[in-house]
Amino acid sequence: VDRAASAATRAFASYGIGNKNERIELFESIVAEYEKRYSDVADAISEEMGAPKTLAVKYQAGAGVAHLQAALQLLKEFEFEEAHEGYRLRKEPIGVCGLITPWNWPMNQVAAKVAPALATGCTIILKPSEIAPLSAYVFTEVLDEAGVPAGVFTMINGDGPGVGTALASHPLIDMVSFTGSTRAGSLVAQNAAPTIKRVTQELGGKSANIILDDADLGSSLLSALAVCFHAGQGCALNTRLLVPRDKQAEVEELLTTYFGFITYGDPSSESEIMGPQVNARQRERVLAYIEKGKEEGARILLGGGTPEHLEKGYYVEPTVFVDVTNDMTIAREEIFGPVLCVIPHDGDDDAVRIANDSDFGLSGSVWSASEERALGVARRVRTGTINVNGGNFYGADAPFGGYKQSGIGREMGIEGFEEYLETRTIAIAI
Repeated sequence: VDRAASAATRAFASYGIGNKNERIELFESIVAEYEKRYSDVADAISEEMGAPKTLAVKYQAGAGVAHLQAALQLLKEFEFEEAHEGYRLRKEPIGVCGLITPWNWPMNQVAAKVAPALATGCTIILKPSEIAPLSAYVFTEVLDEAGVPAGVFTMINGDGPGVGTALASHPLIDMVSFTGSTRAGSLVAQNAAPTIKRVTQELGGKSANIILDDADLGSSLLSALAVCFHAGQGCALNTRLLVPRDKQAEVEELLTTYFGFITYGDPSSESEIMGPQVNARQRERVLAYIEKGKEEGARILLGGGTPEHLEKGYYVEPTVFVDVTNDMTIAREEIFGPVLCVIPHDGDDDAVRIANDSDFGLSGSVWSASEERALGVARRVRTGTINVNGGNFYGADAPFGGYKQSGIGREMGIEGFEEYLETRTIAIAI
């Protein structure tokens, strides 16, 4: 890390003040090279973490090129200096950035950080997750082939206590951007504090999917299936399902039908399936939460164990808990598996109260026959992102991040671009 930080500092002296048009040309080369290696990226993601092939190709690898293209477009449009009466306002790259990324969406998070940092003129040290480092190797080869100058980008493999701590605390590193658990994020912030570096974080979530009493249950409850997307290994998944109390029986019947169609199997197959947990440790963590839910009095409607027909793979059955109260451990802590908690509510105000009664504030959903009513509830839920009646906010041009213990700052969009910039005022005598 020390050698990389020194190299990045030397490289920043020229790259940080480089010509915008040169960075645009560099980015066009990066995008072209990434598209050549697209299938290699997808194969690496599927191999390193068991993402089903369809997920790895369409969403995981696709996210990488989307973030690169979005950063390129912002770079073309962004004005780094503006004239005002009596002064000029400059936006300048913050400097050397330490980027620490997770295993669950490896290429999405790598590109969401590297692309804006590189576009703004920063130099970079990347530490991908030690659990899923293979796609980051391919990405590094892409940058090298595209002609990224020496010292501008370095990848270092290692774990959090080793490499991550060194990145967060190093005096030559001006900013650290971390995505991962809230516990690890707290440690990153503590290690960064003595050097007063900028810290941005995208952390955990326990998001609420609110079904109002006028919503069509048949269509709105389909959204609950998203908890099984990527085997539940997503921070923004809506793992708390808030439903009208007087419709609980109907909800249970529909969820039983819907979840019955979920299949799982070999991630290399071409079919739409739910994949495994990333490793044995993660599966044991999820199963321990399921046992905790049973101990605290929640009732298992579906799942709760491992598939008996599969001899290989760290699979957990899609699990639905009912009779859940918001003070239970399974309703308060991020499980990171295909586990859904169904919680009854007594109207709009009660639903908002339950949704906001959380240490997290990353995502959420609201469903209603009235868009205005749904928007009214959505505006009261304290989360960084929320969708109404199935709206999708996961585009590379929209900001993403959380309230409370879900993080600091934003990624993607113009807001994420500007996280890597300092603001300078140059006063001019009139």
